[in-house]
Amino acid sequence: MFDFKKSLTINGKFLEKDMLINFCNSELKKDSILDWEVSLYNFIIEWIGDEDSITVSTSGSTGKPKIIKLEKEKMVRSAIMTGKFLKLKEGNKALLCLSTKFIAGKMMVVRAFTLGLDIIPVEPAGNPLQNIDSKFDFAAMVPAQVFNVLLEKDGIKKLNNIKNLIIGGGPVHQSLEQKISVLKNKTYLTYGMTETITHIAMRKLNGANKEESFKCLPEIEIGIDNRDCLVIKAPALFAGELKTNDVAEISGKDKFIITGRYDNVINSGGIKIFPEDIERKIESLISDKFFITSLPDTKFGEKIILLIEGKAKNKVEIKKLFNFLKKILKPHEVPKEICFIDEFLYTANGKLDRRRTKQKK
Repeated sequence: MFDFKKSLTINGKFLEKDMLINFCNSELKKDSILDWEVSLYNFIIEWIGDEDSITVSTSGSTGKPKIIKLEKEKMVRSAIMTGKFLKLKEGNKALLCLSTKFIAGKMMVVRAFTLGLDIIPVEPAGNPLQNIDSKFDFAAMVPAQVFNVLLEKDGIKKLNNIKNLIIGGGPVHQSLEQKISVLKNKTYLTYGMTETITHIAMRKLNGANKEESFKCLPEIEIGIDNRDCLVIKAPALFAGELKTNDVAEISGKDKFIITGRYDNVINSGGIKIFPEDIERKIESLISDKFFITSLPDTKFGEKIILLIEGKAKNKVEIKKLFNFLKKILKPHEVPKEICFIDEFLYTANGKLDRRRTKQKK
């Protein structure tokens, strides 16, 4: 079996295997323990157990979640790749503010084990830095968490306290990216999924070397298939090649941009339209949460609709929005309807569930 570290520094306290197990079991017996803490301590015990793999659930953002097995050896290799990319060192402080029920949170713990990081766990809340002013060498967040932190008066200062910040689990909208661009730390948007053991590529969002494309981590090979979707080869992480449903444009051997999801594509009147393209063009027009989708149509096969979260606007406001859309979008991209839904639906780990939300229409 692959040999990996079974000691962990947590909140500045170094614990070897037996002490670590005792610590976790002691915490789990507390009456005041919270759900996120239960998940964390159970995962730590699972990680240092004798099994050579763990089971995890995929996000379910484009279909029913799947349970898959990940080898611990390959999770360690993923942690090493991230450590090299970000130049993390033993003793660096890592903030854990993601749920360990999902792969992103689990991998923060694995990186702490593998790289010798001092992990500082906090509740995976909407604003994980609300009561924190400490400095960290490394943290991972979802876009909504970064957005909420930046709502605070001293939000920029708090994020600058994180030397290396990675953001994953969903797209970063243009308006949020503009706010991130002023940060003085190193902030990256990541690309990956459960099957790739979190990210296999990163895109720098700020600083002089800000990037428009994702750059692959070491030992990652990419290509595109006949659907123009990204294909990934990562022998250190999984066997064979992984065909994704992300439509991509590749530049060079290790850089790419994602233009949309193949499973979201709309065929309207014989023209293939990627909702994400339209969403990027119009996000400055709409302050509420929204997304582009389609409904069956006798003339076009599918017609584009714009779904907005919240109460319906009056006819004057809707007409004004239509006029703006017509100025920005190509004729075939303009939604045929604007619809309102009280509340969007999300997957268990916070990703927009387009399919189920659309069914509420």
